[in-house]
Amino acid sequence: MEDDIMFTAVADQGGNCGPYDEDTTLIFNKVITNIGDGYDNTSGLFTAFTSGYYYFTFFYHAGTEHVSGLTLMKNSEVITKTFEDSENGPDFTDNAGNSAFVKLERGNVVFVRLPARCQVHASDNTTTFSGFLVSRA
Repeated sequence: MEDDIMFTAVADQGGNCGPYDEDTTLIFNKVITNIGDGYDNTSGLFTAFTSGYYYFTFFYHAGTEHVSGLTLMKNSEVITKTFEDSENGPDFTDNAGNSAFVKLERGNVVFVRLPARCQVHASDNTTTFSGFLVSRA
């Protein structure tokens, strides 16, 4: 297990996060698991200390007062997104997620971005970010 790299963290900020006027890195401040210490719960960044292929997931819960969505980023590159224009729907909450296998070089960073004008729920362990090393490159 000494070579394992994996983390799960939760956005636990006591309520809604956003909306903001600009894209913002979402901070998943409550760490569930952080084997290898790659995830920083003060910046929201996962830093690859080992080159390889990683698997990342993110999920969120949101109310319908604002549009909701998240974006998985590698450095400055968009990897995958979620988006819900809940203001136009009949539902009362939104739940979404996405995932990707990503090749990382040592020093690359992966994080989740909250797009401008979007909101997610950052409480009750409902908005999460996880990742793990699948194989070394």
